[in-house]
Amino acid sequence: MDTVFNENPHRRYNILTGEWVLVSPHRTKRPWQGKVEKPFIPLTATYDKSCYLCPTNTRMGGGKNPDYTTAYSFINDFSALLSDTPSGSVDENLLQAKSERGLCKVVCFSPNHSLTLPLMEEQDIEAVITLWQKEYKELGELPYVNHVQIFENKGDTMGCSNPHPHGQIWAQESIPQEIAKKSKNLGDYWNKNKKSLLLSYIEQELKLKERIVIENEHFVALVPFWAIWPYETMIVPKRHLQNITLMTEVEKTDFAKTVKELTIKYDNLFSTSFPYSAGIHQAPTDQKNNDEWHFHMSFYPPLLRSATVKKFMVGYEMFADAQRDITAEQAAQSLRELGNVHYSKL
Repeated sequence: MDTVFNENPHRRYNILTGEWVLVSPHRTKRPWQGKVEKPFIPLTATYDKSCYLCPTNTRMGGGKNPDYTTAYSFINDFSALLSDTPSGSVDENLLQAKSERGLCKVVCFSPNHSLTLPLMEEQDIEAVITLWQKEYKELGELPYVNHVQIFENKGDTMGCSNPHPHGQIWAQESIPQEIAKKSKNLGDYWNKNKKSLLLSYIEQELKLKERIVIENEHFVALVPFWAIWPYETMIVPKRHLQNITLMTEVEKTDFAKTVKELTIKYDNLFSTSFPYSAGIHQAPTDQKNNDEWHFHMSFYPPLLRSATVKKFMVGYEMFADAQRDITAEQAAQSLRELGNVHYSKL
């Protein structure tokens, strides 16, 4: 990037959502006297009798987990969406509402209570991906489900209520707003160029090398040019794949390797179990072709300067535009230069 942009305020355009982010690199030296998070204390117990996600334990809703030995999923006992929601709507001038059917599932990544993705073996992360594929296919085939969202909230900083390694899947009737925005921009580019927007984007990024963090035969992990969170990243397959079920076994292995390597780099950045929200955006399951879609996995971590100082989305970000201080290029360089061995193993 030009020095003018590396040192001065500027705006960057998000080609996926059509939105802008304000970048203020000159603010990185400002003093911090705000909230400081408590240091993370690593878990050591592989089993916790009080954990409602550990094997054989009874959950808060009364169900009992089997003695599972690999990735395991079940219907969330406290789902935000319900499959038996009655149909109904409100349309009274400026007041509109509509019922929403859906299904929420919990995905336990491992029976080992003390693990996180960067500490899991690659083959065990592959097992998680295999379960994601199964759930996406089966939930997407339900006649009323038009979108399946796979995600993980890691760490209590991100509101995670249980440290056991797990994520969630929400399947629902409507297309969420973030997906609708991306569908439009992906579709506009596809209709004009008959090529995936993200494929064109990563081809350009691979030539520039400025924001690349990890690259292997089938995947690239990078800090998007338009990233909002300080160390935001995105994993994208090099082949145009509309959803995760279309990966070959070799691609799935490379995907698992990329997830492990990237999350290790996150942990190594501040020598802590790095919190984040991660999610996979892929084609809706609305029975349309969705040729324009190119699946990608985004990581939104809140940590800014250390293990205890995080980025807050408040004030200007809530009422105007997203804003960041560290440039995407600076963040990518910091992550790229980190080792691939977890700091706890050194």
